[in-house]
Amino acid sequence: MTEETILIVEDNDMLRDGLREMLAYEGFNVLSARNGEEALQQMTACLPELIVSDVSMPIMDGYDFYTTVRTHPEWTAIPFIFLTARTEPSDVLTGRNLGADDYLTKPISRDELVSTIRSRLVRSRQIQMAQLQLAYQASLTALANSIEVRTPNSFGHVERLSRYTVLLAKYLGWHQTRIEQIRFGAILHDIGKIHIPQTTLLKPGPLDEEEWALVRQHPVTGAEMIKDLPFLEEAIPTVRHHHERWDGKGYPDGLAGKDIPEGARILAVTDSFDAMTTDRPFRKKCLPEKALEEIVALSGANYDPGVVLALQRAWKDKEIQKILA
Repeated sequence: MTEETILIVEDNDMLRDGLREMLAYEGFNVLSARNGEEALQQMTACLPELIVSDVSMPIMDGYDFYTTVRTHPEWTAIPFIFLTARTEPSDVLTGRNLGADDYLTKPISRDELVSTIRSRLVRSRQIQMAQLQLAYQASLTALANSIEVRTPNSFGHVERLSRYTVLLAKYLGWHQTRIEQIRFGAILHDIGKIHIPQTTLLKPGPLDEEEWALVRQHPVTGAEMIKDLPFLEEAIPTVRHHHERWDGKGYPDGLAGKDIPEGARILAVTDSFDAMTTDRPFRKKCLPEKALEEIVALSGANYDPGVVLALQRAWKDKEIQKILA
């Protein structure tokens, strides 16, 4: 049973009651109003997920009601369907030009109305999820960039790493849902470094034992920081294990081979490539061709051979160079 709230705006009492009963039977929570003014009062008390409105109504007609609804920022995303006896092409064009999600004409079958409502609700949820994901990504990128501010030599690292990582995931045949998760992992991979003193991050010489232990802890710290965020659940293994090595000599858990999550294996390669081609406090950057050679030489030791092969293919196709440009 669905629980979405539908607002029916119709001045014909019999039709309004019929629509309310029809949609209630389908499992919707139904609100109703006789005209646009009454509908606006309903919306201040209970916000619907979708509006079905007649056009010809007293006091405030459907067009004025629609226009008023869209002037409220918090109501602009509510799907709005006109259901009216006006069938002239000019009327249909007016409704569509206003920006209504659909324009249906009476009489309409129960199946057509219910199908239209459900399809618009599904589309609305998809748009909301996409917008939410973009908002999450923007917030997380801002948080990750706060790490970069503390290490000026790594400026642009998050942006480049995300693009390298998504690129290799595509070469490895990942579907879009998984790619979005590894994108989050790439953005947040070093978030645990926020607890490392800047003097350690910027130290030009070798780290002492205590400093090195702190650095090695950052993947665990990062994973702990995001563990209670459900939408990042799939990114946690990538964050925690991106410093593991194919031969088992990495950290924090000494995982080896395919025991290392695939996202972390991809990130191990892309993170190393970007680090090699970027100036760091303890060494100068090398040419991209040289970085590729080093990674290929360490395939099967530090890195997953399959991921290294994907990097080579992306380089041959000049996709890596586009990111470097």
